[in-house]
Formats: sequence, structure tokens, C-alpha cells
Amino acid sequence: MEKQIQPIQSPAALQGKERFLSLDVFRGITICLMIIVNSPGKGAALYPYLVHARWFGFTLADLVFPSFLFAVGNAMSFSIRQPELISSQTFLLRIFKRTALVFLIGYLMYWFPFAAQQADGSWVAKPFSSTRVMGVLQRIALAYCCAALLVQYLSRNAVLWISAGILLLYWALLYLFGTPGEELTMGGNAITRLDVFLLGENHIYKKDAIPFDPEGILSTLPAIVNVLGGYIAGIFIQQKGKTYECLTRLMIAGVIFISLALWWNLVFPISKKLWTSPFVLYTIGIDVLMLAVLIYFIEIQKQTAGVYFFNVFGKNSLFVYLLSELAYVVLVTIKLPSGQSVFEWISKAIFQQVAPGPFGSLLTGIWFMLMCWLAGWWLDKRKIYIRI
Repeated sequence: MEKQIQPIQSPAALQGKERFLSLDVFRGITICLMIIVNSPGKGAALYPYLVHARWFGFTLADLVFPSFLFAVGNAMSFSIRQPELISSQTFLLRIFKRTALVFLIGYLMYWFPFAAQQADGSWVAKPFSSTRVMGVLQRIALAYCCAALLVQYLSRNAVLWISAGILLLYWALLYLFGTPGEELTMGGNAITRLDVFLLGENHIYKKDAIPFDPEGILSTLPAIVNVLGGYIAGIFIQQKGKTYECLTRLMIAGVIFISLALWWNLVFPISKKLWTSPFVLYTIGIDVLMLAVLIYFIEIQKQTAGVYFFNVFGKNSLFVYLLSELAYVVLVTIKLPSGQSVFEWISKAIFQQVAPGPFGSLLTGIWFMLMCWLAGWWLDKRKIYIRI
């Protein structure tokens, strides 16, 4: 018997909407890469494309998170009900409940394991006063909530205009409220100033050169557009179907977005940490092109090799991501008598011996990703789909 935690919309409400396997595979590929990027091996340098750009610039690692937001928008195009099919009160309740749940889980994930080991081996509770408030799941929750409200109550044309307005507004806000002359620096940007003002320095990310949160409150604003981009792409694909016209228009749109981003980059640099407006356009453009390629091979050419592997991730995407983060924290927290963490020992004693250098670090990330895949496979075999 299938065990399932229901998503926002019941399966009955999805009748008549053709499912696209390529959209599920896209989400699965994104989760796969997220896990590899977030759990690199120890003991050697990493391949540059698996490390986030230091400040300006772009790498493969920078594509992963915005692509997941894009995938969230894709899923919304199938799950959001039309206003005439659901009461406004019911819709708002479900949206806000899901937003609160995902945000709370994200917050607790950064607090986990709720205690820290001291030099003498003793454990002390992690105080609330030093926990990080914003983060990956928190950004997903807030961006999803805002995007869902916009697409539910506004026309598609209005959503397009608002998306453009958000990107322009964010550009203006960074320059209006940043430190003059240092608007795009780590210490002088408006994102940090707002986070420190609202949350306090103890509640923001502290593992960079100075306290700065790459998932800050203000930089969540343009991330909403990544979700909206995925939603509009999903609606367009459903309307046009598995046709060459659909592929052609997607590819043209992708090239236009990338071209606009590179042009804008001349005056407003692409930066994942600042989540700049051209970064949003650039990642949406790449995502649209990726979707076009997947639709061509999977939906039109019926090439399904490897599809099941990624689909396992796609079916329990948020849960598998959460599991990977918690498992990684456990493995780096537990110390062996040598003083190394379990994760560090596995990376150095096994994978660095098999393949010294960056390739060994990559193999460690792939191994950890495969362990998470097995958990997703186990859930799929038992028809357990956890919709957080």
C-alpha cells in the first residue's frame, strides 16, 4: 500500500495535466549535484568548477541552488490550483503552513546536532543566541511562498512584469543602501547591513572572511524570480507539449536570457553570493536550455538510459537533500581517536589512496551522493513519497 504525505494539491486535482518525465529528471539532476557540491572530500584541493566562485564569476557549483529553485517553480506549474477551484482561505493556509514547515526544518538543520564537543571531549548545548536564521531551505520556503502568491492571484503577464521589476529594484537597493563606494563588497553590501540590523551578527553565516550570509534576507528577493522562471517555463511546456516548436522557443528564450545576463554583467557583475540580477537571468537561461535538451532526448527521442537513477532523487527531492545535510553533519561531527572526523577519515584513508588529488575528493562526494541515493531508492521501492 502506498504511503504518501500529500503535497499542496491532491493527485485528483492534477488530472488532465500531462506529466513530463524530463521535469522530474531535471529536479533529480539538481539534487544529485547539490549533494556532491555540498559534501566534497577532504585532504586535497577540489576541481574549480565544484567550488563556488569566490565573489564575482560563475562555476558549475553556482548553478545548483538556483536550478533547484527553478525546479520548485516547475513543480508549482502542476500543483497550484486555479482560484476558482479552491477557496482563498484554504490556499493561503496550505501555502503558509508549507512555508513555515520548510523554514523551520531549515533553521533546525543549522542548529543540529544542538550540541558541540569541547576540546576536553565534553559536550555543551549550542545556544540559541548563536544559531543561523537564514539558509538554503529558508530561502526555498520564502521564495516559494512569494512566488505561489503571485502566480495564484496575478495574470502571467503581470508576473513577467513584476519579475523584471524585482530584478531592477534589487539592483537599485544594493546601490542605494550599500556603503558608498563599497556597494558590491562583502563588508559594504546592503545584504549584510540588513541582516545585521534585523538578525544580529550572531545569527548570520560566519564561515566566510567576515560575517556574511549568502542566503540573506535581501538577496532572497531576486531568488523569487528563479522560482517564477521555473513556473512560467513549466506552464509553457504543458501548453506546447512535446513538440519541436516547444524546444525551439525554449532554446531561443535560453539564449536571450544568457545574452541579457552577459550584457548586464558589464555593469552589474554576476555573483552567486550576492545573487545579483544578471546571475538570476544567467541561471534561468541555462536551466531553460537544459530543459530543452532533456525534453528532446527523454520525451521526443524516448532515450531513458539513466532516467530512473535521477528520478529517484526527484521523487523525494527535499527529503533526500535534508537527509544528506544531516548525515554529513553527523559524519563530520563524530571524531575518531586520531582526532579526524569519520568523513575526513573515509576521504583520506580510502578515496585519496585510490585516487590522490582532486579526483579523490570528487569520488568522496560521489560516494556520499550514492549513499543518499540508496535511501531515496529504498523509499521509492516502498512507494513512500515525502512532500515537505
